[in-house]
Amino acid sequence: MTIRGALGGAAGDLVSILRTRLEIFSLELAEEKSRIACLAGMALAAALCLFLALLVLSMFIAALFWDTAYRLLAIGLTAGVYAVAGGVLGWLLVRHLRADAAPFAVTVEELGRDAELFASAGVAMDDASAEADAEGGEAVPSPRRARRFS
Repeated sequence: MTIRGALGGAAGDLVSILRTRLEIFSLELAEEKSRIACLAGMALAAALCLFLALLVLSMFIAALFWDTAYRLLAIGLTAGVYAVAGGVLGWLLVRHLRADAAPFAVTVEELGRDAELFASAGVAMDDASAEADAEGGEAVPSPRRARRFS
């Protein structure tokens, strides 16, 4: 096998590995886009419905206590309940965002495996060439040389 053939085969393998990793990345990107769009749509619809419900509830409470001396207290308590609920929801959202898995985890994992594989292959090549240098020969005999001397 010639050096050119070996380099060509290695380059083909590298391109194949890179292509596979890019395909994995594109699939994960599409999944993330779909998931985020779905979550954003549901969150927007839920927020709109809850906002309208809270608006009507606030008007109902204000109208219920309007003719009493407690109308300002009722409006203040309603606002306080909304503030506490908003704080709790915000805290839950931040906690959920921190707990989510990192996007593209599969791609990162595959690239890590590739790096380990290349590192171990490099160590194996270094060991083989060191043994060959110690013996004074080649690490991997060439098929052409084997045919010449046989």
